[in-house]
Amino acid sequence: MENWVLVLGFLVLSWGAQVQAGYSDHKYNEGDHVPLYANKVGPFQNPSETYRYFDLPFCQPAHMTEKREDLGEVLNGDRMVDAPYKLDFKVNKESEALCRKKLKREDLVKFREAVKNDYYFQMYYDDLPIWGFIGKFDKDMKPDQKGPKYLLYTHVHFEILFNKDRVIEINVRTDPRFSVDITKDEEIEVEYMYSVKWTETDVPFDQRMEKYSKSSSLPQHLEIHWFSIINSCVTVLLLTGFLATILMRVLKNDFVKYSHDEETADDQEETGWKYIHGDVFRYPPQKSLFCAVLGSGTQLLALAIFIFMLALVGVFYPYNRGALYTALVVIYALTSGFAGYTAASFYCQLEGKNWVRNLLLTGCLFCGPLFLTFCFLNTVAIAYNATAALPFGTILVILLIWTLVTSPLLVLGGIAGKNSKTEFQAPCRTTKYPREIPPLPWYRGTVPQMAMAGFLPFSAIYIELYYIFASLWGHKIYTIYSILFIVFIILIIVTAFITIALTYFQLAVEDHQWWWRSVLCGGSTGVFIFGYCFYYYFARSDMTGFMQTSFFFGYMACICYGFFLMLGTVGFRASLLFVRHIYRSIKCE
Repeated sequence: MENWVLVLGFLVLSWGAQVQAGYSDHKYNEGDHVPLYANKVGPFQNPSETYRYFDLPFCQPAHMTEKREDLGEVLNGDRMVDAPYKLDFKVNKESEALCRKKLKREDLVKFREAVKNDYYFQMYYDDLPIWGFIGKFDKDMKPDQKGPKYLLYTHVHFEILFNKDRVIEINVRTDPRFSVDITKDEEIEVEYMYSVKWTETDVPFDQRMEKYSKSSSLPQHLEIHWFSIINSCVTVLLLTGFLATILMRVLKNDFVKYSHDEETADDQEETGWKYIHGDVFRYPPQKSLFCAVLGSGTQLLALAIFIFMLALVGVFYPYNRGALYTALVVIYALTSGFAGYTAASFYCQLEGKNWVRNLLLTGCLFCGPLFLTFCFLNTVAIAYNATAALPFGTILVILLIWTLVTSPLLVLGGIAGKNSKTEFQAPCRTTKYPREIPPLPWYRGTVPQMAMAGFLPFSAIYIELYYIFASLWGHKIYTIYSILFIVFIILIIVTAFITIALTYFQLAVEDHQWWWRSVLCGGSTGVFIFGYCFYYYFARSDMTGFMQTSFFFGYMACICYGFFLMLGTVGFRASLLFVRHIYRSIKCE
């Protein structure tokens, strides 16, 4: 396992952007040019709706040079080009002119729309992120004002901290005193200015990224995170206590009752889970789809575990641009063998014949909906001319990874699973004809059982969900991966336990169709998470517009679908172990 982590870490570190690499060794002499890249602009409340920096009529350099970006940076929506500001190492500047630019009416319309929507800009200086707003929308009208005022900031002040020959920190301020009124639809000439102030600090270079992670580790935030863990642990303890005191006692009574000699048993009415032993291991309908769900869920579970391992060893530090996206693509491709092996092996155990079709279904079960969603959302991004639209070259690279890595590993895993010759371990023989299921009350139906099964796991993670959403769909930074990993483990445990409990209650009323039910109940937490998306979007965020809405619900639907597959697999595996155990413990004829 350690070797896997080292290999994956090397791949991510070589594909992702690095703080320690890129511009030689980040050491400079006084007067040396330090690269400043303008990245993107966009509405502050819509993190997915970003545009190229020079889509707005700012001062452009004479020769615009685009920075070569890796896969993760492109997936992150970064489109960096050289900025016209000259921030040479340890060279102070006071109100230096950047350029004079005549703003035409169409330029003013663009700027007014940007100011009204609270546009911010993002740049990178020596791999350090900086942000600022491009203007101010003044709604407070004075008596002599006929409408709201649009102000465009024309002066940018950079404050840079250095330690010997390295850049440690950079901050940017836009001074409201230097602003231009662009309310009127008249051509104006604007002079852009900037100033630079260098200050020495004793903060070492290897700690310069810590300031970006402090917000998530403040005492008040840590208290909330620990409260989340305590809440989750209490849920686990209550659930395990329930299983230990109630379920095990009931099982003990069942074992005593079913262990009576045959004469006593003949006098009793045949009721309970023992008397469906001839049907409980009957293979489920849609075997190929069922095994594809298990294969895809196993792959996604492996993906989550490897991502957590990389996070815990410090790969995903703040603003390591695109490292997480790179890791997701690379590790998903490398773990496709798990999906192929699991699906084909279990499919052959269930006496399936067309294992090739099963492998194709496994490969498309998660990637298919994700690809269709991506096609729609990428079309929307192209229509908006946003940086979220992936270039053709990047799409081609991802398709090549899927063709040359994911698919071959999926096939190799499928061949290994087919040749494993593993037999399905059923402690009871299956009868020729299925037993009729007695009429059951409405709350024994699939949907009510899914609601009960998904509520407890969701209640164990919902506090932490806000911080995850604020990081994925906002400007917060999440860095406490150890707490998140604990919550993830608790989620797995609670899902397994609640699915086992509901499977027992289902068998106790002689409903032997538990295979698909265990998958649906285990994965129902994904449905609850998708329901939380609506609450977060309408109650906790300020996101607006068709593009941001479609991106949020489109990609969250794919993520929740992935959770459904992963937790559904966990629920079935736990239920299968439980069912095998209880039927081995009694004598079935």
